[in-house]
Amino acid sequence: MKKVLITGGTIFVSKYIATHFAAKNNTEVYVLNRNNHPQVEGVKLIQCDKNNIGNALKNYSFDTVIAVNTYTGSEMKTLIDALDKINDFIFISSSAVYPESLPQPFCEDMEVGVNSVWGNYGTNKIDAENLLLSQVPQAYILRPPYLYGSMQNLYREGFVFDCAMQNRPFCIPKDGKMNLQFFHVKDLCRFIDILLSTHPNQHIFNVGNKESVDINTFVQECYNVVGAKLEKIYVSEVHTQRSFFPFHDYDYRLDVSKMCELMPTTMPLSDGLRDSFLWYKDNMQSVNRKNYIEYIDKNILC
Repeated sequence: MKKVLITGGTIFVSKYIATHFAAKNNTEVYVLNRNNHPQVEGVKLIQCDKNNIGNALKNYSFDTVIAVNTYTGSEMKTLIDALDKINDFIFISSSAVYPESLPQPFCEDMEVGVNSVWGNYGTNKIDAENLLLSQVPQAYILRPPYLYGSMQNLYREGFVFDCAMQNRPFCIPKDGKMNLQFFHVKDLCRFIDILLSTHPNQHIFNVGNKESVDINTFVQECYNVVGAKLEKIYVSEVHTQRSFFPFHDYDYRLDVSKMCELMPTTMPLSDGLRDSFLWYKDNMQSVNRKNYIEYIDKNILC
């Protein structure tokens, strides 16, 4: 039996990854979290705070460590110091490590730095990456764009689904031509499997769908999945985008050609959104909802 440790394991990405590995017959899955949320069936809990692991891992040996909810250099150091031996290590970082001033699409060999849109989130991820590579040079680092799919706890596609299910018109920022790049969590798991089976020489990968889509297309795809007719209302810059729309005012693209050499295909957006919608209908209470609709009704459609 291969032993896999996943940091987190109860929310969206880490939960999906834990579920993915728990379904494998030859894998024993351990999750490290505070036990504040229900655990995935079939995993073994190591209960502790990620900032104070101490000796909680001293009696364990893992074939693979997947750090999902590690956001800072300090958290990364705490995790690495707690591990007795490190074999395979995969860190889910972020595309927020690329300064928005760089030419696009962003490539893995570009210099990372401050991104004014993402702020400390991006620079903290850089610190975690640097700490990891200084101590575990064989580790793999994945830099995704917007992740989506089943178990999504952020109110992103769920918000658009709500508008569609309520037959509401949808408020689109500006002209709707800003690009969004996505990656389904199932494809993330597929790529992790590929890394663990092939151990490529490249250790930092941008991951994501090869094609980005603009806001108009994304919203239309969400309405199509619900089976609703889309009426668009374009909203000027008078309103702050994040007040009525679940994505930053940030048009960016990742070069995922290195990933595609190992995994040429990804789930089409329409299929991924269908998967997300089927889960959302039965799990609305698991999503951190925001008051976009209230803002729209009070300030835009009034």
